[in-house]
Amino acid sequence: MDARLNAWTAEPELMKVMLTLSEKIAHCGLEHSLLELVKIRASQINGCAFCLHMHTRDARAQGETEERIYLLSAWRESPLYTERERAAMTWTEALTLVSQTHAPDADYAAVRAHFSEQETVKLSLAISLINAWNRIAVGFRHIHPVASRSDAA
Repeated sequence: MDARLNAWTAEPELMKVMLTLSEKIAHCGLEHSLLELVKIRASQINGCAFCLHMHTRDARAQGETEERIYLLSAWRESPLYTERERAAMTWTEALTLVSQTHAPDADYAAVRAHFSEQETVKLSLAISLINAWNRIAVGFRHIHPVASRSDAA
């Protein structure tokens, strides 16, 4: 796979705005572990290898377990996630697949049972932003780092 273009060189000012928003969301008061799970789950749905590579590493660096990372795509069948995390995953899937789900009332009720109004906005912005990053990385074929060429064989 070949990269199509480098968004950072093509439009550095707007990319800096995206990065600034990412930094603001990272420090918005929601749990860092929850935000990483959201980023990983949305990136799984969107098939974004670049973002999966980045956010699984970030999650591990923050103490996330391998088991919870591996099982995230099947979170509904695993007891490893809290009710708050489950609500966040429900909302992540609803918003990531919004053209299919139309953000159902039941999913909104699930998120609101565990998140305040302010937290729901923060979570929704975090989901929206990782979806934007996924579309940039997938659309422009950003290639995740590879430790060595033998790893890419």
